[in-house]
Amino acid sequence: MKYLIIFLLTFTTSHAQLTKPLEPKLENIKWIAGTWHGEAFGGITEEIWSEPSGGSMMATFKLINDGKVVFYEIEVIREVENSLILQLKHFGPDLKGWETKDETVDFPLKKITENKVIFEGMTFEKISSMK
Repeated sequence: MKYLIIFLLTFTTSHAQLTKPLEPKLENIKWIAGTWHGEAFGGITEEIWSEPSGGSMMATFKLINDGKVVFYEIEVIREVENSLILQLKHFGPDLKGWETKDETVDFPLKKITENKVIFEGMTFEKISSMK
């Protein structure tokens, strides 16, 4: 089983690996793909990321508190204009959207290294390999 520490996916690395910048390509962050479970926001989380395809990666997220869904998210990381962008939309437990029809919450890419991808406001990091 894989475990999620909210917005921080983890695998062991050396300091040099964390700082070596990589091209902003989905292939360089494909390690995010998989099913992740953890605790955050006062509840239990589940996040499922697809492999890169069609210029994007896609995820679903849900937060459960006291046995009930608090909210869902649909997330994508897309290759756009020689960079990556993380975009998401929130939904209540009844699937009513939080954002307006055409609005997304956007996190532009700041940096990618072999074991970390940093967006403005959200970071994913490998700190150990899971088999």
